[in-house]
Amino acid sequence: MNTVGPAPGTLLHARHPREVLRDAQAACATLPVCDHYCGVETRMRKSLTLQAEMAQEFGACVFDVTLDCEDGAPVGGEAEHAALVSELALSAAPGMRVGVRVHPVDHPHFGDDVQTIARRAGQRLSHVMVPKVESVADIRQAAAVLDAAGAPGLPLHALIESPRAVHNAFEIAAHPRVQSLSFGLMDFVSAHAGAIPAQGMAANGQFTHPLVVRAKLEIASAAHAHGKVPSHSVVTEFKDLAVIRQAARHAAHDFGYTRMWSIHPNQIRPILEAFAPDERQIATAVDILLAGASVDWAPVSHHSTLHDRASYRLFWQVLERAHATGRPLPVPIQAWFAA
Repeated sequence: MNTVGPAPGTLLHARHPREVLRDAQAACATLPVCDHYCGVETRMRKSLTLQAEMAQEFGACVFDVTLDCEDGAPVGGEAEHAALVSELALSAAPGMRVGVRVHPVDHPHFGDDVQTIARRAGQRLSHVMVPKVESVADIRQAAAVLDAAGAPGLPLHALIESPRAVHNAFEIAAHPRVQSLSFGLMDFVSAHAGAIPAQGMAANGQFTHPLVVRAKLEIASAAHAHGKVPSHSVVTEFKDLAVIRQAARHAAHDFGYTRMWSIHPNQIRPILEAFAPDERQIATAVDILLAGASVDWAPVSHHSTLHDRASYRLFWQVLERAHATGRPLPVPIQAWFAA
């Protein structure tokens, strides 16, 4: 038999899906699917403005802004740049998610970055991205320095950029302070001393070269194994929207990533589109979850297919992704996402 609409009041009396459907893997943080990087003052200011504008448009903060102190920032004047990043983070609109990428832990400016930014704006940051993480020891060091600077508990995102780091990805992901693993494509390719051609950095080549594919899968698997968020690498093409859209779909549908970097405002909407569930997926998830809620999350039949809490988890994740990407949600389930 097929499911039918739940009785009035179903959501009022049923236990919330977040309470019933969570397990060790499904309990990871739900982060915006797009992480937008910028490190030049004019671009950082424009990105924060765009973030607030799109939050108004979608009804949610649909992408992070990560202010860059490393590769995306000018060389020289690092102390002044860290002070600027602090001021910009504090100036972000209420409710917006703003992170910062500091220098690697072995860089002379790492400690200064953390001291300046964490002390001034640590309470406003959503996360700190630590680049060129090689092992869990780097995470421990970063966490200790952040704690000493007055930002205990601030989530860390780890950027995996070398073969050694890929080898250690599971151990890095297991650290409780780590919230997300990102793949640093270009540094990873460069770290192979020419064994991977430049095409391995391209929009198409990065999905076909065996060593790059293996690294992506290892990082995604490590993240999911420990309930963390895998974040896909950059695509350097920003004028051809079809290219970025196709790459984002590959990352989301074929490689298990639930988040992706943007390095140009043109890339944000294609990433949101690629990672968001479509209307059919949302409708199916709504039907099945409302049916489950109506029987206190016991098994149900939907179009002659059995569903129980194992599959309910998947469909709840579809709705969480829809909400995080600003997709319209049917009235019957809006109570689940009410503040």
